[in-house]
Amino acid sequence: MKPSDHIDKAIQRISREELLKHRLRLKTTIMVVKQLALQGSSFRGHDESDDSLNPGNVLAWIGFAAKLNDQIQSVVLRNAPGNAKYISPSIQKEILGIIANKMRCKIRDEIGDSCFSILIDEAVDEAGRE
Repeated sequence: MKPSDHIDKAIQRISREELLKHRLRLKTTIMVVKQLALQGSSFRGHDESDDSLNPGNVLAWIGFAAKLNDQIQSVVLRNAPGNAKYISPSIQKEILGIIANKMRCKIRDEIGDSCFSILIDEAVDEAGRE
């Protein structure tokens, strides 16, 4: 893309089919990140290379979803373009941030101006402090 081209013109050049592929790729990542967050599971592995035996939960679950659905398999991981895989740590953090904001807004809507408290279980760290 030339520096003089505007992003809105570049987006208009994307075909409908390509747009649907991007959406499915991102939707798959969002579903995986949401589920891992609900379970309190780790996201990344020590080695996220293509030939790793344990690439981390995000990549493993996206791979699992791909095995279950041919449509997903055709757009994720090795079949995704290098600049639009939607699996980088920064994308994962951004998805988590969006989910957290939605949750905060929902809680705020439910409680409104009411008083509330947060109950925290006592936990002791290694130094014996609460």
